[in-house]
Order: sequence, then C-alpha cells, then structure tokens
Amino acid sequence: MAKKSIFNYETLVHATAGAAGSIVAMSVMYPLDNIKFRMQLEDSAVTGKTPVEALIYILKKEGIEGLYRGIKPALTTLGVSNFIYFYAFHGLKSLKLNNCVNPTQTDLVLSIVAGVINVITTNPLWVVNSRLKINKELYFSGLLDGLFHIGSTEGIKALWSSLGPSLLLVSNPAINFTVYEALKRRTLSKTALSFFIMGAVSKAISTIVTYPLQVAQTRQRYNRDAKMNTAALLLDMVKKNGPSALYQGLEAKLLQTILSSALMFMTYEKIAQFVFTLLMTNKKVAS
Repeated sequence: MAKKSIFNYETLVHATAGAAGSIVAMSVMYPLDNIKFRMQLEDSAVTGKTPVEALIYILKKEGIEGLYRGIKPALTTLGVSNFIYFYAFHGLKSLKLNNCVNPTQTDLVLSIVAGVINVITTNPLWVVNSRLKINKELYFSGLLDGLFHIGSTEGIKALWSSLGPSLLLVSNPAINFTVYEALKRRTLSKTALSFFIMGAVSKAISTIVTYPLQVAQTRQRYNRDAKMNTAALLLDMVKKNGPSALYQGLEAKLLQTILSSALMFMTYEKIAQFVFTLLMTNKKVAS
C-alpha cells in the first residue's frame, strides 16, 4: 500500500485555489472590510453610521485611498493565510486517518487543527496588516519592515498580541468549513451559484456565533487594550457601552464577510474543478 503523505499534488491544487479565491474575494469586498475594521476600533469617522453612510463619508473625506488603505499587505497576508489553511485542511484530510468517524466530525476536527496551524504561523502578518490598514503615520510601509519595526520597538511578543482571541477564533473557519462541507455533501448541484450560496450560508452562521471574539481580536491587534485578556476586554466593553458594543460593525461585517466567503468558495471550487479536469484530460491523452 502506498505511503500516505500530505505533500501531494491534489493538496497543492486545493491550497493554491483557496488562496486565489480569497484574494479575488478580498479585492472585490475590501472597502467593506476596511469599514468593518474601523467600526470595531470605534473610529469616530464611521461610528454610528451605516456601512453605506460610512463608505460615502470616507470617500468624500479621504478619497479612494481611504477605502483601499492597506490593501496590498492585506491581500498578501490573506493569500498566505488561506494557502496554509487549505493546505493543512486538505492535506490532513487526504491521510484519511479514521474512515469510521462521521465526516462532519472529521471536518470539524481537521478545521480546528488547520486553524491553529494557520494562526500560529500568520499572526504576526495580521498584526502588521492591522496597523497598516488605518494608521497614516507609521514608521513602516510594508509587511517585512513592519515585522522588524514592531519586533524591535515593542518586542517579539507584540507580534502575537492577539494570539488568544485568534486561537479562540479558530472556531470561525472551523464552523464555516464544517457547515460548508456538510452542505456540499448534501447538494447534487456543482454550479457556481450553488457554491456561492453554500459559502454565504456557512459564513453567516460562523460570523454571528463568533463575532464578539473578532471585535476583541481587532482591538488587540491594533495595540488597543492589548494588555487585557480576551474575557476581561469583552466584559470591559459591555460595562462601558453595553452588550451592543460586542457587535460594533456587525452589519458591515455580515455584508462583507458573507459576500467574500461566497465569492471565495465559488472561485476556489471552480479553479480546483478546472485544474482537476485538465489533469484528468491529460492523463487520458497520455494513456
């Protein structure tokens, strides 16, 4: 029997398609992601506004640059992050460690493991990306010099300042992937629209469940309340501004993340289908 390995062509295709899909989705939805991020930080420019009002306000006051500030490092970070996540998930899944386990349970466990690997690996990139997204007066302009600057001025620990909520937020992609894979197993249609809808539904569920942790993560990554642990930060936010503070920016987040996830899964599935179809065609020709 051939030795099983996570290093295989199929896993590489899934990882590359996942990274490409996330980059396409983020490129389209970035202004909404930027607005959501600023709402979570309680930026006075967008606080109290609807996503549309915030978009118009930023466009008037800061121009196109304000809506797309930090997009280059964001796309790089997201591409790397999704490549690692998809590779870990599909690589571990290809090992078929336990065929007796319920597939939904398997997807959930593998999603959590893949999420932990991804978070530990890419957290420093997300910390730098968060600083670049909103602050105009930084001493660095890219990911690499941002890593060096934060590490040398604030200490290596600062690059993992949001590791706690980030690890807890592994639950977000875990729920997302588990629901998506469960829907896909029960759906005969393999059209772009079906992938789009499944991606939207699965992300809506995972976002609503885990949103307060995302708010805490954003504030810690931006070095706001970074010294407070996640539970203390969430309790402090509720004490100061009420329970609604835990869902600051949710409207923009739902609009952005649902459409982004739908576009990402649709693009990912279609790229993967194309490559695997091309591979099978070449094999038939060769034989």
